[in-house]
Amino acid sequence: MTKDFEIVIGLEVHVELKTASKLFCSCANKFDLSPNVNICPGCAGFPGILPVLNEEVVELAIKTGLALNFDISEYSRFDRKSYFYPDLPRAYQVSQFNFPICKNGHLDIETAEGLKRISINRAHLEEDAGKLVHQGDITTTSLSYVDLNRCGVPLLEIVSEPDMRSAQEARTYLEKLRTVLLFAGVSDCKMQEGSLRCDANVSVRPWGQSELGTRTEIKNLNSFRALERAIEYEANRHMEAIEDGEELFQETRTWDEDKQMTRSMRTKEDAHDYRYFPDPDLPPIIVSGEWIEKVRAIMPELPAEAQARLKEKSGLSDYDANFLTSSPEYLKFFDACVEIHDDPKTVSNWIMGEFSRLLNQDNIEISEAKISPDKLVALLKMIDQNLISGKMAKTVFEDMFLTGNDPDIIVKEKGMSLISGEDTLLPIIEEIINNNPKVVEDYRNGKGKAMGFFVGQIMKSTKGQADPATVNSLLIKVLNDKN
Repeated sequence: MTKDFEIVIGLEVHVELKTASKLFCSCANKFDLSPNVNICPGCAGFPGILPVLNEEVVELAIKTGLALNFDISEYSRFDRKSYFYPDLPRAYQVSQFNFPICKNGHLDIETAEGLKRISINRAHLEEDAGKLVHQGDITTTSLSYVDLNRCGVPLLEIVSEPDMRSAQEARTYLEKLRTVLLFAGVSDCKMQEGSLRCDANVSVRPWGQSELGTRTEIKNLNSFRALERAIEYEANRHMEAIEDGEELFQETRTWDEDKQMTRSMRTKEDAHDYRYFPDPDLPPIIVSGEWIEKVRAIMPELPAEAQARLKEKSGLSDYDANFLTSSPEYLKFFDACVEIHDDPKTVSNWIMGEFSRLLNQDNIEISEAKISPDKLVALLKMIDQNLISGKMAKTVFEDMFLTGNDPDIIVKEKGMSLISGEDTLLPIIEEIINNNPKVVEDYRNGKGKAMGFFVGQIMKSTKGQADPATVNSLLIKVLNDKN
């Protein structure tokens, strides 16, 4: 169906900034499952309480601006966005409308056609609302509770231009954006805790048409998978409606994960519906060039810079460098390993292979694992010293992952030391050769499988503990002596 239509997508990403306190008060800015414990009269909307701007919020916004190639505004201002909802106690949200702190940024993403630049219209500061907790359903007694813990948490809303043309592009953009924000240190970006949330604006138009189609906004997508599937569903719904002659109208929709479909929430508001006006209790934010340069001087290494370093100094491929910079924790672990073990490619292989597999299997972050860089390096050194084989190392590594024990302790407990002594291996090899004259004949006739058979039998006899290099050397020697 997409051969007749072009999909047009823009994303609005809400990022909770990683500050100790909230945007306008001293309440703790932390995720807490206990409702209404991180609140005060200010963020709970009591009248007569004046807001005081958290300076750290502005600094994190500047960091984001530098990381995403924004023009950082010398002058920005807070406005009141008026609407009523049970989790918004003052019936307005403090946000930035006409004068955002960041404008005209961009982020480059990799697509099947190559590098593509996604323009970002703006990033503006605002306070988060609370949260409604629903119990029951419409067929039974239904209750809704208000949790105001999140009220006043500092948000940066990053609004892209409608430059994405597929659900996959939108997902790639959001993944790349999350990585940049993590490296910049402005947010923990934990989608499961709501510190990174995404709204997708979706429309379709016939190919070649410049005018945008009627758009719908899909609210609060909290996973990459949900983003991709919601966009695909909504784009297909638009195309089917147009082909059937149905009228589309601007609205806000939500994604139903269970039914894998979007549902209408309300007609989409425009700016004039919110009655924006300057907040009289908050002065403008003035960001000097000196402040920007001060922040620039303390900017951490960003993904693109880290990738260049890994390729130039460590000789890694594009694939390896991209993987290791998918999160700051992966890069931190890798750097710590190569600092004490100068074999970047081997370290990279283990992180991308066995380590990544086990982390995904248990659905945990590398920082939560029981394996530290020094323990992985200790295992790699045991392989280098021919104390264990690569195959044995994988078994040891799994045990390390589960227990956190040192590799040498695990090897001793399991009796897994590599057998490399000729005095031990030679009798085993000779016995296996003498018991298989037909395979010896195959070897003499140049059949390659014969060598593999003998190696397999020797490994079986030694329970995988024979040193492969020693086995191959002795095996060839014995077989050639019999010719």
